[in-house]
Amino acid sequence: MKKTIVAIAMGGYSSEYEISLKSGGVVYNALDKTSYEVYAVHLIAEGWYYIFEDGSKAEVNKANFGCNSNGKMIIPDVVFNTIHGSPGEDGTLAAYLEMLGIPQTSTGFYEAALSFNKRDCLSVLKAFGIRCAASLYLNKTEEINIKKIIDQVGLPCFVKPNRAGSSFGISKVSEISQLKPAIEAAYKEDSELLIEAALVGTEVSVGVYIDTGILKALAPTEIVSENDFFDYEAKYLGKSQEITPARISETETIAVQKEAIKIYKSLNMKGVTRSDFILVEGIPFLIETNTTPGLSQESIIPKQVRHAKITLTHFFGLLIENALIEK
Repeated sequence: MKKTIVAIAMGGYSSEYEISLKSGGVVYNALDKTSYEVYAVHLIAEGWYYIFEDGSKAEVNKANFGCNSNGKMIIPDVVFNTIHGSPGEDGTLAAYLEMLGIPQTSTGFYEAALSFNKRDCLSVLKAFGIRCAASLYLNKTEEINIKKIIDQVGLPCFVKPNRAGSSFGISKVSEISQLKPAIEAAYKEDSELLIEAALVGTEVSVGVYIDTGILKALAPTEIVSENDFFDYEAKYLGKSQEITPARISETETIAVQKEAIKIYKSLNMKGVTRSDFILVEGIPFLIETNTTPGLSQESIIPKQVRHAKITLTHFFGLLIENALIEK
């Protein structure tokens, strides 16, 4: 029986490059090699390459996302997308693969582009009744009006790049004097900013995926950061506790899982998503939703999957089979 050829896309062009390589490596190691012929594909600023186990590489033929390796033409049946940021999480890769007719494990290009833009995504979800923090949007060409920002969102607040992940460029602002430096830092990641009121409550994260046609939510993970918020150090350098299942009531668990599923359905998602919330007096407020969540050993989704007593081999295989069915 012919094995399904799987190309794992990893790397990307953003500050999340190294994290994506870790995610891709976890997927590569976990996939069942008796069912799948698996290749690592690095999409980086210097070029696109198939990377082989012996350290050699072959350039990607962008006409079919394949490559020629020692006279053998490799063309994937499906792409497993583990790229955080551009071009994997912003819809660019999904649009390109759709034109080639190659299925991929993440959501469609429009849904990816929408969710990657925090401003636009929150605006759409508010229309579906999803609760979000008070916020204000700022473009680099605009004058910085400190009074307007404070009047609208108050202090403390978060200053975030509108189109970035892994907490790159995010600052928590507790004093007025910190606001302008935080804005300048965020502009290094993006020309558009989102400034949000800081909510006080329990931070939780929920994965959602499809199993045999049924939408399922994984157990929420509670995030307790040693830092002011769940920043890069907290996410990837051990400066936090990520407790699965979250230490919340059954009622709160059901509420946040329902909200995560509602977001998935409202945005017509595919693949696995991770939605982050602050529970304020038991009510979930959305922080953001991710269509290409981290899959490294330190990431939340693998921890939730293991808690559900599902192997990563089975879970990643499920994402591949769903993508092939949806083709």
